[in-house]
Amino acid sequence: MEKRATMHDVADLAGVSQATVSLVLNGVPNARVSKATRRRVQDAADKLGYRRGKTHPVPAGRQRVIGLFIDEVSTTPFAAPLIEGARDEAALQDVTVATFCTGNNPALEQAGLDMLVAQKAIGAIYTTLMTREVIVPEAFSALPLVLLNCYEKRLHHPSAVPGDIVGGYIATEALIKAGHTRIAHLAGEYQTAEAAVDREKGFRQAMAKAGISVDESLVTLGGYSIRAGRERALELLSRADRPSAIFCFNDRMAIGCYEAARILGLKIPQDLSIVGFDNEDLSANMDPPLSTMVLPHDEMARWAVGQLLDGLDGLDADERMQKIKIECEFVERESIATPRS
Repeated sequence: MEKRATMHDVADLAGVSQATVSLVLNGVPNARVSKATRRRVQDAADKLGYRRGKTHPVPAGRQRVIGLFIDEVSTTPFAAPLIEGARDEAALQDVTVATFCTGNNPALEQAGLDMLVAQKAIGAIYTTLMTREVIVPEAFSALPLVLLNCYEKRLHHPSAVPGDIVGGYIATEALIKAGHTRIAHLAGEYQTAEAAVDREKGFRQAMAKAGISVDESLVTLGGYSIRAGRERALELLSRADRPSAIFCFNDRMAIGCYEAARILGLKIPQDLSIVGFDNEDLSANMDPPLSTMVLPHDEMARWAVGQLLDGLDGLDADERMQKIKIECEFVERESIATPRS
């Protein structure tokens, strides 16, 4: 019997992620997908004869349930798009997502797994709120597993993480295109956030590509809060040779930059251009609205669900151990302007 085309096949042919295929073929409203990409996905689906109906076949004997295990939900606002993206993607196929907030507690993880195994669930998604390397507990071998916002040192399961290096590059490039050459970077904490390392790499790559030397005195380390952003920005902006633009590790540090600029009588973006990262809800309501990068948590979660729904048994070793990086979208608002002479 001829093998049925899967969403993975369509994604490969179209050169996009499975989450993008899902967004296009399911007609998800307000999806951030260009017209050209939509056409490419649809053409690939037509060529392969892929059609996604209201329901999706699941392995024999399995119940239409997926377990989503997440370590924390309250420390940042980023849990909601991870949970909602998985839930919404699963709902398109009449599948329920059972969410377990475990705090990495082995007993709570085991209790959730026991329930899913007893129900003969489709599989599980192992999720972390902060992008990081993990050691997946052996207990999770009881079910098909996909990693979300985390990865293993030696890959055993498919995983999806944000493209933080490219995100840092795009954010910095936006400032360079506006004419800035003296650009500061308020970095995160290397010890607790791998994203901090990757976003700085992107910053440095963009500067190097443009032929602009990085002034190391404008790269400050160790922060993620509004207070840290304010304190570091005050130091930088009080200098006689202050930067004309700042790329911040996250939106909260960018808020601190706004506060520092106002304390010093500087106007944004006339005197100082700023780009953040994460696209928190408040970024669009700042004065002026903040240009920032969107974390693709919704798309990543949809990809993870799609992996399980398409079934992992048919994947070869390379596909099973893939680690994909989903790009962050740049949202240009009103915090960037051409530097003053």
